[in-house]
Amino acid sequence: MRDVLDELLAVWRAGGTAGVATVVRTIRSAPRQPGATMVVTPSGEVAGSVSGGCVEAAVYELATEVVASGRPELQRYGISDDDAFAVGLTCGGIIDIFAEPVSRQTFPQLQAVADDIAAHRPTAVATVIAHPDPQWVGRRLVLGPDTVDGSLGSARADAAVTDDARGLLAAGRTAVLTYGPDGQRQETGMEVFVASYAPPPRMIIFGAIDFASALARQGALLGYRVTVCDARPVFATPARFPAAEEVVVEWPHRYLAAQAEQGAVDGRTAICVLTHDPKFDVPVLEVALRLPDVGYIGVMGSRRTHDDRLQRLREAGVTDAELKALASPIGLDIGARTPEETAVSIAAEIIARRWGGSGRPLTETAGRIHHDR
Repeated sequence: MRDVLDELLAVWRAGGTAGVATVVRTIRSAPRQPGATMVVTPSGEVAGSVSGGCVEAAVYELATEVVASGRPELQRYGISDDDAFAVGLTCGGIIDIFAEPVSRQTFPQLQAVADDIAAHRPTAVATVIAHPDPQWVGRRLVLGPDTVDGSLGSARADAAVTDDARGLLAAGRTAVLTYGPDGQRQETGMEVFVASYAPPPRMIIFGAIDFASALARQGALLGYRVTVCDARPVFATPARFPAAEEVVVEWPHRYLAAQAEQGAVDGRTAICVLTHDPKFDVPVLEVALRLPDVGYIGVMGSRRTHDDRLQRLREAGVTDAELKALASPIGLDIGARTPEETAVSIAAEIIARRWGGSGRPLTETAGRIHHDR
């Protein structure tokens, strides 16, 4: 929903009703992940996508129908349907779509959710998507780490879903949870879709150079909250890095150590060291490689620079086990030359490490195209 919040809020603020269709479950290969959303406005305009084009027309009709009826609906599209080929999900997978009418009456907490997302405050929305009693379908809880608003229909169900949804939120995961009709654990009957809106992952780029500017744009495109840090104030200026959310003048190792101490570095964080100077990159890599949980650590340099850097890091006490986490030289081998091409190379390696991709051409691989975490 994050991608279509502006369009959805415009309808909500105007007092209208939008048809909102969300991917809540995928089976086998699917073009979009759970949480992908399409919004159909009262004027018939569309924002967002649930399948990259495969079943958009069918989902558009579904979203329009739920606005007219006022009743949410869970619909499955895929190879299990007799008319799967007709709706066009040719990737061989299955997607479950939950469509609902969204207005001030059906979703009074929407503005608060949008405010939390904008402020990078973790929030989750838990919505009943299936239940023996149709009156429960569409009910929701809006949760933060210490807050809860709304009700699913009973105190027992609210308590069970609140506990589990907070666990998903802490992990940054979006998923469907299954309970008995009154929230009984290890039973079936009620399904609850929990959409987690954890703060965006961070990309911290050290070195205020032209390659950093290109990588900041690439990181922002991928949804990262980008920080550029350099100890040289003449280079580290917001004007040189418009795609970065913040530009920090500080010694890289001091900044990273302070961020880690504040809990601002986690398993989704990408750390990219582009300084080309051992007095900057060796100290910051000492800090980075000893952090307990980081998504990616890469450093730029030639093969000769790489060998020299490894020697310096070992002399500083970094172990071979710690060095295994280092991507050096940074990026995948795609023949990149320009800063923009190099940024694509680095981004591709970050994606491959995040999802477990091989980095090989798909024509040389077999099996599933889309990887799980």
